[in-house]
Amino acid sequence: MKRKPTDLKAAAKRAALNALKRARRTAERAGVELSDWEGEFLGSVEQRVKTFGRAFGDPEKGAAGQALSVRQGVKLKEIAGKAQGKPLKRAPFRRRPS
Repeated sequence: MKRKPTDLKAAAKRAALNALKRARRTAERAGVELSDWEGEFLGSVEQRVKTFGRAFGDPEKGAAGQALSVRQGVKLKEIAGKAQGKPLKRAPFRRRPS
């Protein structure tokens, strides 16, 4: 029997929902208090992904097959890092070599 071809949009939707749930669950288990904004962000993004299959409307903000925009992915990683107790890593602005 041949397998059905994978639906990339459905796979991206599942991956995004699992990442959101994992971030919230990790924060709860670690006892890390998420700010009101972070909790609202996780809830609203999860609701939009469930409803529309993706959490952003502007196609310029993310790839066509992705469920989260680039910025939403960055914020999700920051929240997950906070839940794991990892310090926030932001690259400093650097001068271009002359």
